[in-house]
Formats: sequence, C-alpha cells, structure tokens
Amino acid sequence: MVNDAAQRKRPRDPNPKTWLAERLSRCYIASYKPFNFVDGEGVRCSLYVSGCPFDCPGCYNKAAQNFRYGQPYTKELEDQIIADIGQSYVQGLTLLGGEPFLNTGVCLSLVNRIRSEYGQAKDIWSWSGYTWEELQHDSEDKRELLSKIDILVDGRFDLAKKDLTLQFRGSSNQRIIDVQPSLKSGQVVIWDRLVK
Repeated sequence: MVNDAAQRKRPRDPNPKTWLAERLSRCYIASYKPFNFVDGEGVRCSLYVSGCPFDCPGCYNKAAQNFRYGQPYTKELEDQIIADIGQSYVQGLTLLGGEPFLNTGVCLSLVNRIRSEYGQAKDIWSWSGYTWEELQHDSEDKRELLSKIDILVDGRFDLAKKDLTLQFRGSSNQRIIDVQPSLKSGQVVIWDRLVK
C-alpha cells in the first residue's frame, strides 16, 4: 500500500472530461505581465490565469493554483491586453497559470479577439499541465482553445526531471509543440526552433 506522502510526490492526473472550466473556473487572473521576454519567443504579453488542480510538487506559481486567487478578469483588462499586443515590437500573447485550459471562458474570449483584430500577425503560446494526448480526448472548449493557439508547452511539471537549462520548460518531460502542423498531421510536431 502506497502512503499519502509517497503519492504526493506526483501531480494529480485527470480523467478525460472530469475537470471542466464551466465547473471550476471563477474567471480570475493571478497577474498580467506586459512586454516580457521570458514566457516564449520574442517580446510577449503574458496572462496568468488562476486555478489549477494538478498540484505539481515544486510548482513555481503555487498561489495561482487557487481558482479565486488574484482578481476577476475584466473587459478593461482585455482592452489593455489588446492595446499592448498591438505594439509593433510585441510578438504575441502567452497564456499561463494556473491552468489556461481550465479557464477557457477567459482565454477563448481573449484569443478570439486577438484573432479577430490581428489575424495571424501575433502568435499565441500556452503552457498547460495537460499533455497533447490528454487534450485530444477532453472537452470541446479545451480542443477549441488548442485549435486557436500556435505553441503549446505541454505536460505537468515533474520535480524529478527538473532542468533549469531547458528552453521555456521546467522539466524534461515537457514538450514545445507546434500546434497547427500537429493538428494537420495528426501527430505531435515539435517546435523547429527548439534548442537541444
């Protein structure tokens, strides 16, 4: 019999369609960071949503696991993000958390507006504790959000595989996936600018 302490050395694993944004999300955001260089390629605007049930040991943003952490997402904040992303030197938006795929009400609203106002001129990255394979078998809103982004950094943070030398990842099990070619081919296509 495995004791609780040993079990807690791993993140929680979801069954398909059991963790749903409509039940869990409170549409809160942990923070918004405009014009940064660390959350993906180029200058980016980063939205950290609140709420994540994966509970990865060693999580670097533990406060954002609470679905009521921070403040409610507002139209005013969305307008500010849209204006910031419109700057010529900004490459795109990054969605982090918390768990973006459990905050699809917030994320889809923003992503749809970016696509409406900027088309494909601005790229969209997202980090997720879900793996690519898990997202393929989960709820429609998760698959819709996935279909509208460019890059997915997938998988739960694994403290045993932590590696601070990795590009845009915390642990070696995580992948940087080029979403649109992956959806077209039906198999994972790794981002071609990945530094080995």
